[in-house]
Amino acid sequence: MSSPAHLPGKLPIIDIGPLLDPAASAPDVSDVATRIDRACRDTGFFGIVGHGVSPSLQTDLQRASHEFFALPEDEKSAIAMARAGRAWRGWFPVGAELTSGRADRKEGIYFGAEHPADHPRVLSGTALHGANLWPASPSQLGPLVDTWLTEMHRVASAVLGGIALALGLPRGWFAEHLTYDPTELFRIFHYPPAERSDDGGSESWGVAEHTDYGLLTVLAQDELGGLEVAQRGGGWIDVEPVPGMFVCNLGDMLERLTDGRYRSTPHRVRNTSTRGRLSFPYFFDPSWDATVPRLPIADETGADEPTRWDGVDVTAWDGRYGDYLTAKVAKVFPELFAAT
Repeated sequence: MSSPAHLPGKLPIIDIGPLLDPAASAPDVSDVATRIDRACRDTGFFGIVGHGVSPSLQTDLQRASHEFFALPEDEKSAIAMARAGRAWRGWFPVGAELTSGRADRKEGIYFGAEHPADHPRVLSGTALHGANLWPASPSQLGPLVDTWLTEMHRVASAVLGGIALALGLPRGWFAEHLTYDPTELFRIFHYPPAERSDDGGSESWGVAEHTDYGLLTVLAQDELGGLEVAQRGGGWIDVEPVPGMFVCNLGDMLERLTDGRYRSTPHRVRNTSTRGRLSFPYFFDPSWDATVPRLPIADETGADEPTRWDGVDVTAWDGRYGDYLTAKVAKVFPELFAAT
């Protein structure tokens, strides 16, 4: 498989400590917001450190995840996504998820905010609402995911506060207007060891070129790498793992919100290692019933930017975020959607 040229370069790495420190000075907070603004304009991707998440938590989560994916398929299928119905939680095998209409070479587990049986949206059968499916083995995976979700909520809220400041908005603007009851989704993905194609060419894609749907993704990845980010001028950058660093990227709804000032950048994944690769994307998105406005920043829009990679105009969409997300996920798991 041929591939556009890879370019030298690294993502900007931003210390978000001042956004999490109530005692941080206004200049320090402003400096972080300025750096976030530059990264959002230039790449739509940036690394963050100073987030305060314990390294041992990620180590334990990786260990438990490897244990789960090493299980026989009949044991993993005890929490298959079909068992969760419209909640769309649980495990899926390699090839069951589609990206840009193409089967991914990965397996994974879907998690989300825990909704009790008497939650109004669970009672009404609303998609993506319900209880998580926790594996019996390893028993520690469920509690680790629970703790991870709490930590990622804290980190993502802080980053969105910095983005609000970067846009000239009050720091709490997102929490007040868009993420007052955020849609939180978490995935653990396992990319099998690389296999050579029949013609001796490159390995197949773990995830094809795509952009994320919502506001903000916070990604932890293992030491193997494999994430590639498209560059505005053409070509791709390999995102090399850095210990203690999470990768943040913007989703389509942030592009809509900013009327193109910030762009949702295409990315893709390929595992070229002889070992299985793990990644942990956390999606912090608008509330289910929220509508996403277009901010009045016409003097700084992305009108001079080239057409999006997929030709889609995200500013043309209108309606509730939950309806938008449901339509998107139905394309990712068409068979599961048809069964519900």
